[in-house]
Amino acid sequence: MSFNLVQLNNKSGFIVGAIVRGESLDLLDVSVYELALEAANNNVSIASIIESHKTQEVINYDDAINSGNIIAPISHPESHKQILSGTGLTHLGSAAPRSKMHSTVESNSVKDQLTDTERMFQLGVEGGKGSLSDPGVAPEWFYKGTGESVNNPFSTITMPDFSLDAGEEAELAGIYIINDSGKIFRVGYTLANEFSDHVTEKQNYLYLAHSKLRNCSFGPEILIDDLPTEVTGTVTLKRDGENYWQRDFLSGEKHMCHSIANLEYHHFKYDQFRVPGQLHIHFFGAAVLSFSDGVKIQEGDEITIQCDFMTRPLKNGVGILKQSELNITKL
Repeated sequence: MSFNLVQLNNKSGFIVGAIVRGESLDLLDVSVYELALEAANNNVSIASIIESHKTQEVINYDDAINSGNIIAPISHPESHKQILSGTGLTHLGSAAPRSKMHSTVESNSVKDQLTDTERMFQLGVEGGKGSLSDPGVAPEWFYKGTGESVNNPFSTITMPDFSLDAGEEAELAGIYIINDSGKIFRVGYTLANEFSDHVTEKQNYLYLAHSKLRNCSFGPEILIDDLPTEVTGTVTLKRDGENYWQRDFLSGEKHMCHSIANLEYHHFKYDQFRVPGQLHIHFFGAAVLSFSDGVKIQEGDEITIQCDFMTRPLKNGVGILKQSELNITKL
């Protein structure tokens, strides 16, 4: 059974999940996190228990979007227990723009000289198709933040005022929950704007960790099913109501040098990511970047990402968040 879930604030102000039925949403009586944790603790599928949580309330999907009630499709009630992380150089088309960003070679006189990016990518091409029982080479990995760093779909995605860039990263993400016994369960897959600071990263690739500490957005839906081997999508940037950049992208294992299982192994092999009750949003890497085409996103722009397993796009405006003054007090 394949279906998509969203999450919203209902008319009583509670966070509840909903099943996508074309133009309509069938509301549930629990949040998507509560639904997933119940399934995980009972070692059953979400599909097997979802009917018991359906209500009689049905609302129009677009009305829920326009009213601002749609939120991230899953969230932890304690945001610090929601871990955002990801992997890079996972897609067959991703190495060239990243290598160009990090390269210090200004001529072709040293043809055999590879950047660290190219070396990491090549490791993935040669040995990235591992599994949980037979892992392959480890991918590039990064920490992005907690639930505090998530901006809802159809809202403004904000960057701190010290940012040097507001770079979209259109990618897929896996959603995972750790049950009360510490066992890992995959909830499903979603579309994401990982949103990074590529200018900061370009200064020195050792600034990658800094560049990833930016807000992000994902959703608006979760696919409750296996991920298709091929996913097609489009990224569009709009300014003053007009499209000014657009690219198609390909994802899914057909277009990746790492298997999803290998990415999962190298994340969850660490004990700190198997703490009971945790929620994980793990980004699988971007195949295209507007930054590689010399585009600089500005405050007020709009980023739209769509793919073939979602019925609605992930759409966000871009804003700047003024940081409060830092004060450190001696105790």
